[in-house]
Amino acid sequence: MTKTILIIGAGPAGITAGYELLKQGDGKYNVIILEESGEIGGISRTVRYNGNRMDIGGHRFFSKDDRVMRWWAEIMPTQGRHSFDDKLLKRKKPLAKGGPDPEKEDRVMLVRNRVSRIFYKKKFFDYPISMKWETIKNMGFFTTIRAGFSYLSSTVHKLKETSLENFYINRFGRVLYSMFFEGYTEKLWGRHPREISADWGAQRVKGLSVTAIIKDIFSKVFGGKTADRKVETSLIEEFYYPKYGPGQLWETAAAEFESMGGIIQKNSKVVKINREKDTITSVEVERDGRTETLKGDILISSMPLKDLVGGMEQVPEEIAAIADGLPYRDFVTVGVLTRRLNLKNETNIKTLNDIVPDCWIYVQDTGVRLGRIQIFNNWSPYLVEDPGEQIWIGLEYFCNEGDKFWNMSDQACIRFAAKELVKMGVISSAEEILDAHREKVKKAYPAYFDTYSEIGRLTGYLDTIDNLYCVGRNGQHRYNNMDHSMVTSFEAVKNILENRKDRSNIWNVNTEEEYHEEKK
Repeated sequence: MTKTILIIGAGPAGITAGYELLKQGDGKYNVIILEESGEIGGISRTVRYNGNRMDIGGHRFFSKDDRVMRWWAEIMPTQGRHSFDDKLLKRKKPLAKGGPDPEKEDRVMLVRNRVSRIFYKKKFFDYPISMKWETIKNMGFFTTIRAGFSYLSSTVHKLKETSLENFYINRFGRVLYSMFFEGYTEKLWGRHPREISADWGAQRVKGLSVTAIIKDIFSKVFGGKTADRKVETSLIEEFYYPKYGPGQLWETAAAEFESMGGIIQKNSKVVKINREKDTITSVEVERDGRTETLKGDILISSMPLKDLVGGMEQVPEEIAAIADGLPYRDFVTVGVLTRRLNLKNETNIKTLNDIVPDCWIYVQDTGVRLGRIQIFNNWSPYLVEDPGEQIWIGLEYFCNEGDKFWNMSDQACIRFAAKELVKMGVISSAEEILDAHREKVKKAYPAYFDTYSEIGRLTGYLDTIDNLYCVGRNGQHRYNNMDHSMVTSFEAVKNILENRKDRSNIWNVNTEEEYHEEKK
């Protein structure tokens, strides 16, 4: 008998689950994906604007989980010829034999350099911080000495990791923490690091510390190529990237899903989940001004836990309160088109227009609200309509839905962003901006404070619902990378196919001591 599986959300987790169910399910399942917006990819979508494309939040395609790498390669093969900018600049990249030519074909994954740096007091620092002469020069000799002794002290006097603040101090020392982590973390979350659970640091920078950085430096000097050594995820130097941004991959995968018989209903908001005892029977969906009921045998949810539980009946009061109290951080990105940046390329990496080679620039200065700058030209030249003459950047701001920044008009927000670019010295004047566009993203980042400390009770309760599987970043309220979100879906599909009741393998993705992307 064919079963109907409903999937909430057409982001990485939802698309992966739907694709795998149809691929492995031997015709046993009808699969319907319900997407609230009109777009595919969730926060991993690509936004098109006036001939240019924006990557919402920046997405490196790299995983040390072979299942993920094979999956991506199946959807989008690696380039077999050099891209526009690599050819022009005579940069050499590893090419796949028989792979597509990005100058002639669109369904292609590029190989890109990973360059991310910190911009602090109008100077660049490596991200993560590296111990080399340029860092010492930018920090100043006495500050470097203080940072060194502070780090040594942190290795002897370990703090109990009751907060994100203590987590960072234990790994970097108090001086580096105060310079590069304290203010930026508060900018990101709107809370001081002492109010945030150490779980966030454990999931985002597992294994990364001054010791890891020093080991990486020595392995480069004595151990040769990156591919031959064990490298922390944050130190990986190359990544794959779809020609037209992350959304292109998810749109391609969604089309494959539909070609296998899957259904995607866009602009379909799930507003209620109906149950009979411990079984979900149907969901109610708002679409085109009407509400319809869809019955299903299994529900896979990547919607925020707060909304999932909020739409359920028969939930115990204390469990409902935990879900309702889960916090999120929302996100605004402003695309800015210009012909030049005042940031000087002092690296040995060749770039078009000799712009700085960074994909991301982390803005640690607390004098501006801006959190990160993306330079889309460096992610892929094909994101920019005229990459030889124009520079297309994304300015990332963290806020709360409904706050003053979120409620700014598009033009007011763009003016605010322009003033900050001038203040930082990134551009000389707002008149240099040729065009701009704002995007707002709700619940971009699940946060690790407030009722998060009780999330174990919530997930335990959800596991008593026998046909519910929670996957993805918001579906698990965990700050997962894109590949982690995919793996939660791999595990959920495995459980469905094998009729396994235990959900621990799904919840345990990205919770192990060693970082999930690190191979043995």
